Formats: sequence, C-alpha cells, structure tokens
Amino acid sequence: MSLKRRDFIKISTLATGSLGLPFLSHMQENSGKKPESGMEKGLGEINPISLEERKSRVAKAQKLMGENHMEALILDSGTSLLYFTGISWWPSERTMVAIIPAHGEVKYICPGFEESRLRERIQIGNEVRAWQEDESPYALVAKTLKDMGIRSGSIGIEERVRFFIFDGIRKEAPGLHFTSGDPITIPCRLIKSKAEIALMTQATEITTQAMKIGIAALHEGMAPHEFSAIVDRYHLDHGAEPDFSLCNFAEASAYPHGSVKPQRLKKGDIVLIDCGCRLEGYSSDMSRTLVFGADPSPRQLEIWNLEKKAQAAGFSAARLGDPCKNVDAAARKVITDAGFGPGYKLPGLPHRTGHGIGMDGHEWGNMVKGNDLPLQVGMCFSIEPNISIPGEFGVRLEDCVYMTENGPEWFSQPSPSISQPFIA
Repeated sequence: MSLKRRDFIKISTLATGSLGLPFLSHMQENSGKKPESGMEKGLGEINPISLEERKSRVAKAQKLMGENHMEALILDSGTSLLYFTGISWWPSERTMVAIIPAHGEVKYICPGFEESRLRERIQIGNEVRAWQEDESPYALVAKTLKDMGIRSGSIGIEERVRFFIFDGIRKEAPGLHFTSGDPITIPCRLIKSKAEIALMTQATEITTQAMKIGIAALHEGMAPHEFSAIVDRYHLDHGAEPDFSLCNFAEASAYPHGSVKPQRLKKGDIVLIDCGCRLEGYSSDMSRTLVFGADPSPRQLEIWNLEKKAQAAGFSAARLGDPCKNVDAAARKVITDAGFGPGYKLPGLPHRTGHGIGMDGHEWGNMVKGNDLPLQVGMCFSIEPNISIPGEFGVRLEDCVYMTENGPEWFSQPSPSISQPFIA
C-alpha cells in the first residue's frame, strides 16, 4: 500500500548533546565511538529474499488466480512488482509492466530503449516485449495477452497500476474484464515468511540502535530535524535505507505526525520520536516517548503509564483466529475508561491502534474497528495506541509484532518506563 508516511519531515543536519537520564547518560558516553556494523551488533548475516521464495510467490499467485477465476495479473512499478519479481523500477510515464498469467511464465512489456536495462534485472521469467516511442504499449499488452491464449475472462489489476496504464489497456482489449488484483496480492503479501520476518527483525535492530544514538544526542535548543539527521545517518551507515525519523517536542507531540511550527527542545519537554528504515526492502517502525533533562511531571507520568497499559492490552488481545478489531478495542478501552475520547475524539486516541507492516511501512491487516479479518500466523502489525492531548502533549509507544503459532511476538521489546526507552 502506497502510504510512505512522514517523508515530508526528513531533512539532514547533525547534532550532538545529552539527555541527562541514567540510561541516556550511558548512551551519551558511548555516542562518540565508531558506529558498530550490523554484524558486530549480532544481527547475523543479512540474507536477501531468495529466487526460490520469489518463485513460490508467483506459484501462490497463480493458484489464487485459479481460485478467483482470473486469467492474469498485471503489475506496474511498485512494491508488488518487487515482491514477485525482484525488480525495482522507477514509475516513469513510459509503461513497463509485468504480466503474471494463471498458467505459464511471467512476461514483461517495456520501452525499447530500456530493454537491456530490464534484462539485467530479470530473475523470474525471460520474455521481454519492447515497444518503441511511436508505438502503443497498451496495444502490445493486449497482443501479448492474446498470444498467451487470453481472449476472454478477468484480468487482475494490482492496486499500484496507474490509471493511464489501466485505461490504455482496457481500450485495446475491450473483450476482457478488468478487476481488482487484491484477492491475489493481499493474501500473498499479508502472510510473511520466516525470511521476511528475519529481515524485519534485523531492520528493527538497526532502528533501535539509531534511536538510542539519536536520544543520546538530544540537547537544549535542538531542532527536530537535527535528531532526524542523526537517525538517518546511522541507518545509512549500517546498510539500511532511511524511511522516516519523526521527532516532536512538548505541545507538538500531540500531533501524531508532527507540526510545522518551529520547535526547540527545552528541559522538561515531552519528546516523541518515531523512526523506521528498510533493509533489503523490509520495514521497521518504532516509537518512543520520554522526558528531556528532568524528572517527569505527575501528569506526564500518568499519561505515559496509561499509554503503556493500553499497548499491553492490545498485545494481550492479539490472539490467533480472533479479528483484528479486537486489538484496537482492547487498547482503546483502556484509554476511554480513563476518561478520554470516546471513539476517535480528542483528547484521546485519534487513529487506529495499529497497521500492517512488511515491505511497505503501512500494509493490510490494520488493527481498527470494523476489521473482522482473523489474525493468522505470519501477519505483522504495529501496536501503537497514541494518546493526543491538544495544547499539552502526546504520548506514543509503538512496537511491531508478528503472529506465531503461539501468539504474538515483539519485533522490539516495549519501553520499561518513561526514563528507560529501551530494555538494554
């Protein structure tokens, strides 16, 4: 799902400093050391998704096409193209699509001058049909479908296929019925393999270290973008692609995705940070809330503890076979029972308790009211029942989980206390 949140917040500058709490003082003492590599931090070998796994994904998609009476699935540039084929391709105005038929090999349609570059990237299938600048790519797609024996029936359109491509193809193939490819792509991508979970675990480890370094560098007068630059730099230096590094202070922390108002850090401010990266295409996502340079006020401690209780309730409600909505209901009940809300009203929890996560930071499998999808082994999602109090501050504790045969397991362990963002 194309929801790359908070990208507008990312900029680049560096800063150093200290937070003043015991855990953070220790971090500050070590922040001048040369960053450790992922291998040195015990991440182990980073294993990209294998060709065999990609082939099994195509096979699963073809099986689902048969069950859903589809003749083929068309993929444009985007996450699903990468998921099935291993190809990352810029979404140019020049059409390049992959066609996964219900039977047979994957085929590609691309601009003629890009054919050699595409062939360098192909892992799945080997047939490329090229169109020239004065030719119609849509006519070529329609002809390719006919050559595959597809002259009638339904064609699945993956959600990221841009309208001009879809519109062009349907005009050239009026005898075909075009429908959503979601019944194919969602069941494939919703359930993560052991290899996918391993990459997300490693991405989370890198983000954990990046956040520790960023927290240790907090200092009076600091601007949010300075924190963001430190976290982004750590991600880059440790083999990951920075995705987002949100940081907000005091009243701005009441905005779940930040404020455009200028901010400078002061002692006693709530600091809400939300960071993530991608490793071999797989995402991490984690939020922490703490108080800078002073003991928390009774009000800050009260709301932080309420947030922690709500997150724990969401985790306890994540049971195999139960609907996703139960996670939201359990976490939200803790907050509304304390007098906030009700529902999505402020002050309180203004958004869903969690979102699916995988190759995209936000994917299917949301923990939200009305989602009756049963929790299944291999589903991955966040638990983040944010509490926003406009005019005061906000608190969010976010950790992601993956479902096992024994229930949920954390990718990152939740914060022990307001003065200790991480267990170690």
